[in-house]
Amino acid sequence: MTLAFLNPSRNFDEARNAVSFIGHDGMFEIRFFVEVAALASRQPRGTEMSEAECLSAFDSMRSSIQNAARAAYSRRRSNLNTLSVTDFR
Repeated sequence: MTLAFLNPSRNFDEARNAVSFIGHDGMFEIRFFVEVAALASRQPRGTEMSEAECLSAFDSMRSSIQNAARAAYSRRRSNLNTLSVTDFR
């Protein structure tokens, strides 16, 4: 099956300092986290991002995030995946 993103919701996870979202591989739910550092890659260095800014960055990068998630999932096939800056190179 192909990884699909049926639910557009995303949430800021303060404990992980990341934005979480869900993908689906058939009937299996696959959790993803995008580290704030990856979302901040388009911000000036040293800039701290608020929760709202992280979610806004996620929304503007959604297509590239989903592509990175598909690539990471195809390599790892894990039901819990964290995307970092290196997943976007």
